[in-house]
Amino acid sequence: MNDFLIKELVNCDLLSEINSIDYDKSYAPRMVDKFRYKNLKIYGLTAAQANILKQSALSVGADCATPKDTITGMIENANCILGGSISQLQKIAVKLGVQPFGLRQLGRKIEDYIKISARDSVKTQIMGILNVTNNSFSDGGQYIKYEDAITHLNSMIEEGADMIDIGAESTKPYSAPVNPEEQLEKIIPVLEYISGHNIDIPVSIDTRCAEVARKCLDAGATAINDVSGLGYDKDMVKVIADYDCPVIIQHTKGTPDIMQDNPSYENLMDEIYNDLNDKIAFAHMNGIKKENIIIDPGIGFGKTREHNFEILKRVEELRGLDCPILLGLSRKSLLDMPDADNQTKDIFTAALNTLAIERKVDIIRVHNVKLHRKLIDMLCK
Repeated sequence: MNDFLIKELVNCDLLSEINSIDYDKSYAPRMVDKFRYKNLKIYGLTAAQANILKQSALSVGADCATPKDTITGMIENANCILGGSISQLQKIAVKLGVQPFGLRQLGRKIEDYIKISARDSVKTQIMGILNVTNNSFSDGGQYIKYEDAITHLNSMIEEGADMIDIGAESTKPYSAPVNPEEQLEKIIPVLEYISGHNIDIPVSIDTRCAEVARKCLDAGATAINDVSGLGYDKDMVKVIADYDCPVIIQHTKGTPDIMQDNPSYENLMDEIYNDLNDKIAFAHMNGIKKENIIIDPGIGFGKTREHNFEILKRVEELRGLDCPILLGLSRKSLLDMPDADNQTKDIFTAALNTLAIERKVDIIRVHNVKLHRKLIDMLCK
């Protein structure tokens, strides 16, 4: 009797594994598509569309979960879960291409999603945080003096930051807005230093205010990080479109003064995904180029600790929006260590950001650049 030995392949290079068993190398790349499996949630189908999608899936050996009333047609909108290998999904997309009820467009969307998910993400970039505030949750007041801000700026650049995010308004839970004049008083001198010393590094401005954004872009900033997702100041979208600059659009539930008052969701990732999709569409409709949009699920912005960890575990789901993903969890409350010093918080932040890097998040926003540069260089050789 044979003593069979079985091992599961997890998070591996499938092509290398297939080649290692002396499989036909000319066919190996196509075989990889047969082993890569995806579950896609598809929203807002009619009963007819859902029934055809299910039959198309079954015909190629895949499957599609549909609401129980779909088969009777007694349902107006159906959310479905389509599961299959990449190879099966490609065949389903082809089949949908000859179906009625607008399913040809769904077939194209599935093909587009396969292409998006197959892209190799660039090496995760580091956004260093420069808070020139007196009340930020972890370093409030530490860099409020010009000299201290400049010293920290130079340190982060030397330590390997790919970009710098400067903010003069704390948006921690229960914080109040800061007027534009006070924000500009702290930010503009730093931008003038960067410009005057010919420092070549992308600089984003962490602000919800269109006036601050405009004047900072005039002073040399290259991007805007709007934690309200273009929802706080109605003029922000026009500023971004006029300056043709990158913008970070974040999901948040409520403004900082109320966002942590018992936040709740029926389906966390669905609501974040749909909200960001709507914001991307709004930005594009108002003249912001798709290639200028970066998305942020908003760790700590209207979320409980459990919500934050679910986002971290499932952040790859946001890849379907076809925008670079930024994640900012540095020193935040999900660490559950309010009395710990920043050095300890940074160690645990790096541990969690290891998961973000493995999940191919494009940008991580951090306080400790040096630690995360070592981490990325170690993980992404």
